[in-house]
Amino acid sequence: MQSPKPSTPTPEQIRRAPKALLHDHLDGGLRPGTIVDIARATGYDALPETDPDKLGTWFREAADSGSLERYLETFAHTCAVMQTRDALFRVAAECAEDLAADGVVYAEVRYAPEQHLEGGLSLEEVVEAVNDGFREGERRAREDGNRIRVGALLTAMRHAARSQEIAELANRYRDLGVVGFDIAGAEAGYPPTRHLDAFEYLKRENNHFTIHAGEAFGLPSIWQALQWCGADRLGHGVRIIDDISAEGRGGAAAGVKLGRLASYVRDKRVPLEMCPTSNLQTGAASSYAEHPIGLLRRLHFRVTVNTDNRLMSGTSMSREFEHLVEAFDYTLDDMQWFTVNAMKSAFIPFDERLAMINEVIKPGYAELKAEWLFRQSAAAPPVASDSVAEEG
Repeated sequence: MQSPKPSTPTPEQIRRAPKALLHDHLDGGLRPGTIVDIARATGYDALPETDPDKLGTWFREAADSGSLERYLETFAHTCAVMQTRDALFRVAAECAEDLAADGVVYAEVRYAPEQHLEGGLSLEEVVEAVNDGFREGERRAREDGNRIRVGALLTAMRHAARSQEIAELANRYRDLGVVGFDIAGAEAGYPPTRHLDAFEYLKRENNHFTIHAGEAFGLPSIWQALQWCGADRLGHGVRIIDDISAEGRGGAAAGVKLGRLASYVRDKRVPLEMCPTSNLQTGAASSYAEHPIGLLRRLHFRVTVNTDNRLMSGTSMSREFEHLVEAFDYTLDDMQWFTVNAMKSAFIPFDERLAMINEVIKPGYAELKAEWLFRQSAAAPPVASDSVAEEG
């Protein structure tokens, strides 16, 4: 008897599937109601809306502009309400809860400590507040029957001059909840090579870092991030498609030719932290069906699926996968492939990554993929009783 072909996962199965998230911004994932609450408590009166539903809509519409610079402007409001220990603790705890409720079992959430100092906190106090919040969120998730592990990535803003300081901060807290370093912000005019001292320091300390590259800017950004800076992963990296010639970039792989940089990225298994909905908003892709992730998956790049900014994009990991399932007819096998890619690329020790893959992710998908057996038996007609059978 042949095994059935993998079926399209339902939205409910997608939500229950164990997922790993590598690219999620803390200040891009607040609950609208939390923003309103903290703004009221702290006296911040510049919100465009004070009704949580309307505020959530405003964030999505403001971010849906096709411009990375306009997209980044929305963060002025979220950062403004994240300037006290209590606010940072609450936002971090709710982040962990929300991700766990969406089936995320492992997440690396990034934020820039330098953007949370206006209320008088030190960099260390910011990091400790967020770490404490993540631990509280993990605890609340367990109480709700969900499991998640959250690690922090400390981000330096590429237009500022504090990357060395933030890199040293990430190194000091590397065994206390911080798993790595990142730089973020507008790419054009702010190449990653401006922060070489920080990257060289992290390499000497055997620490991990990812770099936002190849989102709004092209191949030079990716090349510098890898060959000059030595990035472990690429934040977005979507513009690697510019070094691939192919017809039908959305999914077809016939007649594909990889340039030298694209070949290097694939052959070296450089993880790509792709965020489909965000990429549409910033103009890095024109539609889900035309997103480079389809072709890159077919070509076996180490692609991962991520949320970027859940508030601005009105998204979640489940929604991202729903869009990809619809665009590319992905199955649970595809979802598992993306998830294992992400877990392989995480910044925690190898044995812990392996345990998460073998003891959480693969069993979770195996259980979901076996559900067709029970649906099939439930739909089968009842077996005739002996008396009825004998009459035949």
